[in-house]
Amino acid sequence: MTAPRGPICVAAAIALMLVGAASAFSDAAALHLRATVGSAAAAGALTITLSRWSTDAERAPLVAAFAAPPPAPAKPAAPAPSGAAAGRGRGRGAPAPPPPSPLARLSAAIQAAPTLGYIWTDGVTGYSIKYAWRSPAIADKERIVLIIERRLDSHAPDWAPVSSAASDANFTVIEMQIDRDGVGEGKTSLTSSVAIDTEAKTLALDGYAAAPAFLKVTR
Repeated sequence: MTAPRGPICVAAAIALMLVGAASAFSDAAALHLRATVGSAAAAGALTITLSRWSTDAERAPLVAAFAAPPPAPAKPAAPAPSGAAAGRGRGRGAPAPPPPSPLARLSAAIQAAPTLGYIWTDGVTGYSIKYAWRSPAIADKERIVLIIERRLDSHAPDWAPVSSAASDANFTVIEMQIDRDGVGEGKTSLTSSVAIDTEAKTLALDGYAAAPAFLKVTR
């Protein structure tokens, strides 16, 4: 007599589903790094935990916000009327507010993006990661770009003065280059300008090679 195969098949199917889900979750938990700010004597150790990488659709609005062309210049105001007409038209010639800057547009897009992970400074204070991109893993060094929704300058060492452009932004771009063991360095938009890497289709730091190292990254 042949034993019923229904329950066994169902159990096997469930087991395969669980294994697949665990594998997918493992792939999604994409990054766990530790980083020291500045030298060993400087204050600040960070823990970077990323649940998943940004999708192309999630990165596109941030890149587009920063890359949007500047608006057309405003038309010159009409001459102010005189006499009684001036009294009736008073208040209508107020200048329009200036258009938002690329950094302001990018800030708004970052705030609207989903949270993908956190950078922890002391196990309590966390910065939400809103953008996460990495280069193909076949390279000897992996390139990673993260964007957090707040400024990290409270943890900046004294030797890394904040740039004037960064002082107008309420976010931080972090670009890292790490080897296969997860060891490397990171630099930030606190001391460098934000740019678009058109070839990689990602936000990045302008002049990464010449920028001062901000983080020492380890596993």
